[in-house]
Amino acid sequence: QVQLVESGGGLVQVGDSLRLSCAASGLTFSSYAMGWFRQVPGKEREFVAAISMSGSSTYYADSVKGRFTISRDNAKNTVYLQMLKLKPEDTAVYYCGASLSIVLVITDGGLDYWGKGTLVTVSS
Repeated sequence: QVQLVESGGGLVQVGDSLRLSCAASGLTFSSYAMGWFRQVPGKEREFVAAISMSGSSTYYADSVKGRFTISRDNAKNTVYLQMLKLKPEDTAVYYCGASLSIVLVITDGGLDYWGKGTLVTVSS
């Protein structure tokens, strides 16, 4: 059974940093491209960042470029999202997802697996 479990969310102040983790099990992690997405209640899910199977390529939404960094540790079956200089508009539930295709991650075109999310709240 495949599981993606996010952690690291919480309540922070504007300008603070936070690191999210997504631990994967039940799949050959290094075969999957991974991504982070976020969603505010009542709004559509938004792509945040993606990383290729090896970790050699990364992609970001314009809204987080320069502030967020996605990385992965294939030995630990974990993908991370380091978030710096957080803004109130970063408040959302953050989800990680996995796909055999990096294109599907970047376009949110139908991922194979999803986590249940972790809430990030940025207070001003």
